[in-house]
Amino acid sequence: MLKYIGRRVAYTLAILVLISLVVYLIFDVLPMDPARLTCGKTCRPDVVEANRHRLGLDVSVWQQWWRFIVGLFKGRDYAEGVAAFHCPAPSFGYSFNRHECVSKLIGQAFPVTFSLALGAFVMWLALGVSLGVWAARNKGKFVDRASTTFVLVGTSLPTFISGILILLFIVVKFNLVSPIDLGKWHNPFTDPFGWIKTFFFPCLTLALAYAASYTRFTRSNVIETTAEDFIRTAKAKGLSARTIMRKHTLRAALAPIVTIAGLDFAGLLGGAIITEGIFNLPGLGRLSIRAVLQDYDLPVIVATTLLAAAFVVFMNLIVDILYAFIDPRVRVA
Repeated sequence: MLKYIGRRVAYTLAILVLISLVVYLIFDVLPMDPARLTCGKTCRPDVVEANRHRLGLDVSVWQQWWRFIVGLFKGRDYAEGVAAFHCPAPSFGYSFNRHECVSKLIGQAFPVTFSLALGAFVMWLALGVSLGVWAARNKGKFVDRASTTFVLVGTSLPTFISGILILLFIVVKFNLVSPIDLGKWHNPFTDPFGWIKTFFFPCLTLALAYAASYTRFTRSNVIETTAEDFIRTAKAKGLSARTIMRKHTLRAALAPIVTIAGLDFAGLLGGAIITEGIFNLPGLGRLSIRAVLQDYDLPVIVATTLLAAAFVVFMNLIVDILYAFIDPRVRVA
């Protein structure tokens, strides 16, 4: 098992290094000059060159990439002389448009997106898996038909529609959250009630669509697993229905859901842009959209792109390890 985990960790590190290099190569060939975008249209050529030097863009793309990798572990220095300053590790670069280290900007936006994604993740797993199992155990009955209706409605409504409906007809209509508090960040550890009040409905918006898909997937998996030979054997041994469901059916039926859940969670961490926009949440999605559409802030764009990719790769690693515990057959000696 340790050998399997070590091999997966090594693959993950190699993929992360490759992704960082590819991202730098892609942004290097774009027909944009970040140094010129840091000053006005009437900026003199000498000022542009000075900005290019301050940004670290006056060297080859390989050197830029290596400086970025080193900065993640040691931090990075910018400018020279009395104007010099330091971005501590992990340094994702410096935003000359906002005059702040990118790691500070990400540090402010990351907790918002992470708490939103984690809250939605818990909601859709609890609702989707529970309703799917319940519908499978009552196949053809009222509960099963009701779950089918929920699946149809949940998968048919886009997030931007369900989010607006929840915001207008629940939050605003019943004055559940003050417009002043809407979009404010509350630390769930120091102010859990404030966080629940502000983030419950954004999490619910994200969770509805995912819960509908997980309900359908769980129901079909449980029904299919129930028809397997080892379930018939368990019944023939006289095991109770509860024991069969908990120890045999669920373990086999929910194994594929682990893979899907991990990747879906990683996708949300990459930025729930629509939901953050509807509820005015200052997360990674809004940070990246502003960097692309308003500022063309290259360090922020590179950092958020790499961060989103790293989330997907890291969650793949977690899923592989969890899957090995759930199903020992995937372990490689």
